[in-house]
Amino acid sequence: MQDDLFSESSLKQFFYDIYSILKQSTPEVTEIWCEMSDIEYFNEFAQDEIIEVVSYFDFVSIKKGNYIEYLVINKILFIIRSFKYLQYDITFLSNLLNYDGFEALVRLILMENNYYTSKNYRFSDKSNFKSKTHQSKYEIDVIGIDRNKILLIDCKQWKRKDSYSAINKAANLQFRRGLALKNNLEILSEMILSILGIRKIQKIKPPFIIIPLMVTLENNWIKINENSVPIVGISNFNSFLQELPYNLYYFKTIKINKLHIQKQLL
Repeated sequence: MQDDLFSESSLKQFFYDIYSILKQSTPEVTEIWCEMSDIEYFNEFAQDEIIEVVSYFDFVSIKKGNYIEYLVINKILFIIRSFKYLQYDITFLSNLLNYDGFEALVRLILMENNYYTSKNYRFSDKSNFKSKTHQSKYEIDVIGIDRNKILLIDCKQWKRKDSYSAINKAANLQFRRGLALKNNLEILSEMILSILGIRKIQKIKPPFIIIPLMVTLENNWIKINENSVPIVGISNFNSFLQELPYNLYYFKTIKINKLHIQKQLL
């Protein structure tokens, strides 16, 4: 029976059964509770065999509710883990998510690539250079930090048909958010400290490099905007992160030579 549990054909059925449940859920929900009987793959398995299968996957768990044991599926993790078994790519599966879920997916991909992350970071421009950014309040969808690289990511569930002017404008606005952080070093320093913690930040010496970018639902014909801000489809985001050290010179970045917290840490 062990071979039946983990044969390729059985696991494909397992993943397709879960996908069938997820596509019936609303995009706003990222944790799905269902009964064991909803998974056809489990119909002929004993309870201990079901528990064994579930223990192998981090996107699914068993929890008790109303005196019944339910299967609980993490939709974001399922998308990341399913490529080996489903014919659907990440762009297609991302349609299971709403805007918040798409941001969470981007953040998870960063974490899988050993980035320290934060989501929906809000700050106010307290500098004397507001005319450069034209706003007083900002929000950054997802932040990823790896050593001295700080990724400021604007997440868009846009389609290929979206106009060049709209995409170009959004990318320029993201670059302005990066400038706003540079002009507010105290806020930037607090942001980095909150993400990395004191021990990790003590091991990193400036300069830091801020890299504004956009991650979109679909691959667009625009890969970089007029100001060299990268525009990355979600299907290419993982490879973008892995190749970033080699491609960094193509992109417009913002250099930070010092942080306000350095004196406090010495």
